[in-house]
Amino acid sequence: MDKKISSSIIYLLIFSLIFLSPIQVAASGFGWGYAKNNEHKIPEIGKYQEMLVKYGAYYADYSGEKVVYLTFDNGFEQGFTADILNILKKESVPATFFVTGHYVKSEADLVKRMVNEGHIIGNHSYHHPDFTILTKEAMKKELETLEEAVAAVSEQKEIKYLRPPRGTFNEQTLKWSNELGLIHIFWSLAFNDWNVNGQKGAQYAYDQVMAQIHPGAIVLLHAVSSDNASALERIIQDLKKQGYSFKSLDDLVFKDILPKGFMDIN
Repeated sequence: MDKKISSSIIYLLIFSLIFLSPIQVAASGFGWGYAKNNEHKIPEIGKYQEMLVKYGAYYADYSGEKVVYLTFDNGFEQGFTADILNILKKESVPATFFVTGHYVKSEADLVKRMVNEGHIIGNHSYHHPDFTILTKEAMKKELETLEEAVAAVSEQKEIKYLRPPRGTFNEQTLKWSNELGLIHIFWSLAFNDWNVNGQKGAQYAYDQVMAQIHPGAIVLLHAVSSDNASALERIIQDLKKQGYSFKSLDDLVFKDILPKGFMDIN
């Protein structure tokens, strides 16, 4: 089987869980989800709010400022990341790339380029397991092995931000990540962009982002999407025209505004 096709099938299966509404995916774990709206407001996350506050996790910026945080999940390379990096450089937009061990091992030059061009590398684990079924020691190994792999190929020696594989989490994994010095980063804007065999065109990607955009959005995109690569420049330019600015996750976390006003975002 063609390597890219095989990788695509695996990726499709992995991310098929991500875009469901909040559901319990196992006795001890939850799949990230939220209630979308068409009012350009931060989506509600129900029972997850209390957990995020307790453990300092983020899924949006609650300051009310017209700011956007671009994040990309990179499990394997489909040939579009260089184009995405070119656009980000042209538009002077920072991003965070959550990578796996497979990506670092196979695309070291791209990881190095991400760091050299001012982007942040986030931890998406080494092997992409479900953290909620691991021991703390196994979770620690997954995260530390990925951090070591990134440090070996780039100038970024430490990783601060974690996006859990499959968007699966529970209170225990949130607690463990804190103890390991990592901050969970979820998202408030996403769509089905990860299926490389089901791309719908640049207009679809553009429409999805523009329909869901809101002040403080943490946007999840997948760099394997040809739609995203084709639509990204227009998305960035049009959001700038609407008064949005693009910042890095460091800007968000340094605000330290998560506990204040969180329960009043709606």
